[in-house]
Amino acid sequence: MIDALKDRVVEATGQLFAHGPRPLAHTLEHPGDPGLLGPDSVSWRVMGDASVFVGGIRALVMQTAHPEVVAGVEQHSRYRADPLGRLSRTAAYVTETTYGAMPEVEAAVAGVRAAHRPVHGHSDRQRPYRAGHPEMAAWVHNALTDSFLAAYQAYGPEPLSDADADRFVAEQTRIGALLGARPLPPTAPDLRNWIRDLDAVAPSSAQQASIDFLRDPPLALPVRVGYRLLFEAAVATLPEWMVDMTGLSPRPGAAQVGRTTLGALRWTLGASPSWHLALVRGGAPVPKGLFRQPLPADAHLDDERRPEMPETPDTVAS
Repeated sequence: MIDALKDRVVEATGQLFAHGPRPLAHTLEHPGDPGLLGPDSVSWRVMGDASVFVGGIRALVMQTAHPEVVAGVEQHSRYRADPLGRLSRTAAYVTETTYGAMPEVEAAVAGVRAAHRPVHGHSDRQRPYRAGHPEMAAWVHNALTDSFLAAYQAYGPEPLSDADADRFVAEQTRIGALLGARPLPPTAPDLRNWIRDLDAVAPSSAQQASIDFLRDPPLALPVRVGYRLLFEAAVATLPEWMVDMTGLSPRPGAAQVGRTTLGALRWTLGASPSWHLALVRGGAPVPKGLFRQPLPADAHLDDERRPEMPETPDTVAS
């Protein structure tokens, strides 16, 4: 019964991120390319863990604290009609910039920049905004970085050391720089303080509308179960000032439920198959037992490069 419940939660969670093009579909066409960050980076370890599911949802919540950023989302995004599409597109961008070969990294960044060009207008407080503005881009990027780090520290297999947390943030600034985002704090404490102290941060009606939607999006029941567990786990990692601004507060036991859920996902899914693909593409060693999902059927490998996969229940690839 426990195994059946785990399988249902894993399947429902996987469906949250399966509503867009599969990232890295052609990554093996770039053999030997280590990408922007490379196999020795902290980022490959952090972004390959199941805690990334919580980090992505937390980032969407955090980004609503900037009135001009959230106004751009409310006025230009189709997230209400296609919430899982937005989540999947965000996940694909993060995957491609983290694990992609350099042509894939550059294409992902170019795609975001092109999508941002027509996004402009005025926020609730009548300030003009433009999505490509360096500070707006920095808010979105820095909230992502901070959220993935917070989720990993709370729900990862073991917390990063202070030095590795700083390395993760510094690595992520390379992605932010390609987007033209400024400023990009270089360490974890600097990043946390910049997010907390940014003068532009304020509550808004657009924020409340986005939070209401993120709290209870129109999802099918099986998917909603998985999403709700991840959402509550994300809320449990929010800083106190964000809790005060939004009125969100973690339910009793949400962090422990989050750890249990992420543990089940980690046990069943293993590490991200995108990490696996990137290691194979770069010719780096593939650790035994880390990856539980088979590589995509169209990822043609010779017998020397195809590692043995442990037997696991059928799951939805993350």
